[in-house]
Amino acid sequence: MMRTEFRVLCMAAATVAALAAPATAQDWREMSSSRQVDGENRVDVLVRYGAGEFRVRPADRGTLYRMNLTYDDDQFDPVTRFDGRRLELGVESEGRNVNIRGRNRSEFDLSLGRGLEMDLTLEFGAVEADLDLGGLSLRSLELRTGASESRVQVSERNPVRMERATFEVGAADFEAHGLANLNADELELNAGVGSVTLDFSGGLQGDMDVHVNMGLGSLDLRLPRNVGVRIEKDSFLASLDTNGMVKRGDAWYTSNWDDADQRIRIDVSTAFGSVDVHWIR
Repeated sequence: MMRTEFRVLCMAAATVAALAAPATAQDWREMSSSRQVDGENRVDVLVRYGAGEFRVRPADRGTLYRMNLTYDDDQFDPVTRFDGRRLELGVESEGRNVNIRGRNRSEFDLSLGRGLEMDLTLEFGAVEADLDLGGLSLRSLELRTGASESRVQVSERNPVRMERATFEVGAADFEAHGLANLNADELELNAGVGSVTLDFSGGLQGDMDVHVNMGLGSLDLRLPRNVGVRIEKDSFLASLDTNGMVKRGDAWYTSNWDDADQRIRIDVSTAFGSVDVHWIR
């Protein structure tokens, strides 16, 4: 079994086990934490969060992070660790019997500073996620989620070139908008079951290679008209609506492919479901 598939299955299993756990008393706490930049120019950032509402926004320059957290003290401990190079934020439940049944008031609001180069990893489970990564200086991005409803927005262009962005999605409804603003050479999506939207609006700088691996679900590709696009599909029983693209050999191309200044190359591997192409300005 591939590492990605194993990770997705583990997250799904953990969610099911948590839902099946007996109800326990809940002791809700609130905490706030922040830190300013103190000479750092690049950091590794790891954020972990299990269940609840999860929001990420950019902060002003000079801020390393700012967070506000509402959590169940009976089940979780807040995490704020920084050693000058690696920053870890979120909650952990080591040695505790985690239960997410019943009323869930858990909330996590996180702001990360502009101007500081980051290798960012986000790991979250059964959450409602609303993430805006616009304007952050991201050298790399890894996002891993289980059974969630997630919306990712890149509202401003990444000021540094990113080598690779990776999204690993379990049983989820997942939307990512403004992906051209990631300024990434390569983007990979591994998804299990659900509905996925990939919107490539924004300011594309150079070419982008996109690799999509899906199990059961629907994929909505939203692509800018002024960019050359090539799509290759390796699938079992998935339908493909290319919306006016022309087939050459084993791939579909937009009419402007040969003359385009920027190109997006998309490889799609999926089993059951549908792949739809929509054009945006």
